[in-house]
Amino acid sequence: QVQLVESGGGLVQPGGSLRLSCAASGSIFSIGVMGWYRQAPGKQRELVATITSGGSTNTADSVKGRFTISRDNAKNTVYLQMNSLKPEDTAVYYCSGRRWGSLRVDYWGQGIQVTVSS
Repeated sequence: QVQLVESGGGLVQPGGSLRLSCAASGSIFSIGVMGWYRQAPGKQRELVATITSGGSTNTADSVKGRFTISRDNAKNTVYLQMNSLKPEDTAVYYCSGRRWGSLRVDYWGQGIQVTVSS
């Protein structure tokens, strides 16, 4: 099993920045891809960004150029640096993990609120 714990969310003004962290523990060797999703009120959960164990990244068009995903393998932690935040970025952000060869998310964090408002 794998446990994912997010931190770093909160309230920020438009144009501001936040960095989310996701600490992984347990059978982390089983994870091939980690990522971030978000879900705004009344909307479906959507992919924000993913990163493989080798460091290859994929970022949604809606946040490209503003958000950056990275990982520190020594700390078993994945980060999401969010810059130039907009009110439409307001959502609950979830850390995710996919096992090697899996086509779906196998592990979810508990979610963390990010609110962009003046």
